[in-house]
Amino acid sequence: MKVTFSKRLCLTAMLTLGAIVYTASASAQTSKLIIESGDSAQSKQDAAMDKEQWNDTRSLRQKVNTRVEKEWDKTDVAFDTRDKCDKSANLNAYWEPNTLRCLDRTTGRPLTP
Repeated sequence: MKVTFSKRLCLTAMLTLGAIVYTASASAQTSKLIIESGDSAQSKQDAAMDKEQWNDTRSLRQKVNTRVEKEWDKTDVAFDTRDKCDKSANLNAYWEPNTLRCLDRTTGRPLTP
């Protein structure tokens, strides 16, 4: 049974309320009420396992981020190249969207605008 934070909070509140009612109905007076934090060996073990899994997937997350960054750089360079190709003084220059290159209309060869 997995205890979520909201269940743990609700349980703590109910225990607190029960302790207050019990204390009020008892004949002895107490000046301190101690409430435990709810940390148990099981919750500490769950946290340790979550941290271990997070650390194990770190290299995979870094690879994905690197791949996304490379794709972004490619798109950014293509956008700049297209802009230069469109503004080129060469009338035969045109942008090829499939290959993301600036080509010469007459020869089909790549141009550097």
